[in-house]
Amino acid sequence: MTAVTCTVAPQQPPPPSLSRTALRDVLGRYASGLTVVTGLDDEGPVGFTCQSFHSVSLEPPLVSITVQRTSASYPRIRRTGSFTVNVLSGAQQAIADQFGRSGVDRWAGIRWLPTAADNPSLEGSLAWIDCEIVAEHEAGDHVIVVGRITGISPVAADDHDPLVYYRSRYRRLTAD
Repeated sequence: MTAVTCTVAPQQPPPPSLSRTALRDVLGRYASGLTVVTGLDDEGPVGFTCQSFHSVSLEPPLVSITVQRTSASYPRIRRTGSFTVNVLSGAQQAIADQFGRSGVDRWAGIRWLPTAADNPSLEGSLAWIDCEIVAEHEAGDHVIVVGRITGISPVAADDHDPLVYYRSRYRRLTAD
């Protein structure tokens, strides 16, 4: 038997105060795209703006979204067992704002078509991804939802720029 030696690092001083403001400032330095997650239940279409969307695996094809525990929309989507991620274009800032508000008719003036899974695909989105919910993981004040991809939109030949969010503001991509 070979002996294994482990070295324990000296204890580090505690980190500085992690205020909500400091966390937002630091974490806001990571640029992300914006999506609207949609579903369709007996009450009609449902959706919310989601900044936390990630590709997880190609085999099997998995993505994740992160949802606030206080979301009124996600429980409706959860009951259906499926959702669609709509990847927003730079021209869809107003849609991101509309689906990010509470207490308003998020679907007012929104044009959409059903995907193969019957979930709303928003007109003008860069892409849509149909998913079946396969797991949920509690994560502080959010829930990480893992979806198995069941369908995707065709890729348009004339893609527009994505809607990008950085340091609490919408941003535009610039060419080098």
